[in-house]
Amino acid sequence: MTKIKVDRRECEGSECAYCVFTCPMEIFMVENDQIFIKNTEKCNSCEMCIYICPNDAIMVGEG
Repeated sequence: MTKIKVDRRECEGSECAYCVFTCPMEIFMVENDQIFIKNTEKCNSCEMCIYICPNDAIMVGEG
C-alpha cells in the first residue's frame, strides 16, 4: 500500500491546492483550508503530486 504524507508546515493548503486539481486518482481534498488525504488505496504512485507541489510538502512511499 502506498503511504502519502503532507507536511503541514510547508503546505499552503487551499492557497495552492495544486495537488487536489492535479492528482488523477483524486487522492487529495481541501477541508478547512487544509489539504487532506483520502482513498490512499487508489493511489497509483504516479507522484504527480510531488512534482506539482511548489513547496515539496508531499511525500509518497511504500508503507
